[in-house]
Amino acid sequence: MAQFVVRHLEEDVKARLKRRAELHGRSMEEEVRQILRNAAKESNKPLPKLGSRIAARFAKTGLKDDIPELRGQPVRPADFKS
Repeated sequence: MAQFVVRHLEEDVKARLKRRAELHGRSMEEEVRQILRNAAKESNKPLPKLGSRIAARFAKTGLKDDIPELRGQPVRPADFKS
């Protein structure tokens, strides 16, 4: 097993970690292990593509119709007069 030391950790961070560990019924050391395990798992997950992330963010806004794709169409400036 690997081992490392964290120096210069702020007292308020230490206190929050201690409270979090107590809430989960773990030692502070085990709580930090669990936090690190979860962080390492998340870093291996591929991020969804940008379009999927945007669609997920606005999924509950009420838009019912699909928005047509604009691939292959020429770029043109916005028309604010109409």
